[in-house]
Amino acid sequence: MPRKQQGWVTFQSSDSEREILERYCQQTQRTKTEVLRELVRNLETGSVLLTQLFPNGQLGESANIDLENLIQRLEHQMMKVSARNVIKGTVKQVVIGAVNAEVTLEIMPGVEITSIITKASAERLQLDPGSEAYAIVKASDVMIAVD
Repeated sequence: MPRKQQGWVTFQSSDSEREILERYCQQTQRTKTEVLRELVRNLETGSVLLTQLFPNGQLGESANIDLENLIQRLEHQMMKVSARNVIKGTVKQVVIGAVNAEVTLEIMPGVEITSIITKASAERLQLDPGSEAYAIVKASDVMIAVD
């Protein structure tokens, strides 16, 4: 079966565009596929964002987007964190309490990480089992002890 029928999308980019994408992927510790899929998913729901990014109709009728310009503008609007330990996972379970929520992410088969966050944050993030989320670990000390 040809790649196009399998859902593959291939396109050419300039050296500078590839460098931007590589740098962004390295900074966010995500693959190019993950970054581009997220961008595509956000095109439908983010039409307001695109209008804000290109207020003078710069998208044009043919929707040819200057990828380098788009990525630079998106980078300025995205949240940046100082933590280097960003772990992507799939929400396995969310237990909502009166004030807090216990969120369990499966980061690889059989490996889970659990965090306690506020109930309001869990609701705002719309954490549902099966959805993608990131565990961001920022710690000045990690200690190991034995009896």
